[in-house]
Amino acid sequence: MNTHWKLLKVTTFWESHWVALWVVIDWFPSNFTIDFDNIRNELSRRKPGQSKITTQREENDEDFEVLSGIFEWKTTWHPITIIVRNKNQESNDYNNIKDLFRPNHADYCYDLKYWNRDYRWGWRSSWRETLSRVIAWAIAKQFLNKKLWVKIFAYTKQLADIVANKIDFDFIEKNIIRTGDCDVADKMINHIDKTRAAWNSIWWIIECRAINVPSWLWEPVFWKFKWRLSASMLSIWWVLWFEYWAWFSVTELTWVTYNEWFINDNWKIRTKSNNYWWILGWITTWEDVVFRIAIKPTWSIYTKQKTVNKKGEEVDFQIKWRHDPCILPRVIPVVEAMTALDVMDLYLINNSKK
Repeated sequence: MNTHWKLLKVTTFWESHWVALWVVIDWFPSNFTIDFDNIRNELSRRKPGQSKITTQREENDEDFEVLSGIFEWKTTWHPITIIVRNKNQESNDYNNIKDLFRPNHADYCYDLKYWNRDYRWGWRSSWRETLSRVIAWAIAKQFLNKKLWVKIFAYTKQLADIVANKIDFDFIEKNIIRTGDCDVADKMINHIDKTRAAWNSIWWIIECRAINVPSWLWEPVFWKFKWRLSASMLSIWWVLWFEYWAWFSVTELTWVTYNEWFINDNWKIRTKSNNYWWILGWITTWEDVVFRIAIKPTWSIYTKQKTVNKKGEEVDFQIKWRHDPCILPRVIPVVEAMTALDVMDLYLINNSKK
């Protein structure tokens, strides 16, 4: 499937070593003014080459072209089509792996499934595919901010054993690791530098918080909000783990311990401590939406690895191209993108029934 969501349909199509990437956004409300500078800003947060801890591949992702759906800066209800042209493919970098199955890549699976594989970058499993998601998010974000006052922040929660224990939303974009805790930012960056120097990579955890999400989002029975979020998050390359609420500590608790009851908080009905983190009866409440995902280590490292070739022969393998020593800061806007698009899609579905 190259199309996601139910009413607000987003279709991506491209291959990272061909001419361009496209995104089509269907069912977006009409007569809504689009801020193009905001789209450029979100794309700059995702693009490569933005700091020393990401790949130094250069792409002018902010140079997008609107082909349809927006007239005089306003949406027309027609499908919004946007294109970004590739400018720095360096396809020859991948000639040495055309007959190899890279460790922890989809090469072997693509050969099994399609009998034909573009060895230059893993086809649809390239990180560059997420550019299309961020374009859609940049547009949905504007709608959510102006119409519903929804704000979404993703940030680095943990890297190795370094944990961010506080959140300063204003600090997130002021450090290259995009954490909300100024006390641990330098420690995280130094840890990445040491890991990179050792030709290695590492796990990390991202937390996302959505504020002012409407309190009635869900569709029974198989379209629950947390199911939508988990599916969207696990569709992001490198995400292997999704959790919400008690962060698995529930396995050590009993019902009496984590039971929630309602209280009157200045004439607003709330729960005692929000242990459920926004979900009651599978429906969003008035509380902030909070969840976490874990990102697996970047598999394209300079350390020599073992693999097999198409003949089944065991061979040594070592990459020789540019890669992300840490994909972490570039994941942040993609997590925000998928969250926003889930919220907006369920919002439109709910309104369509009234």
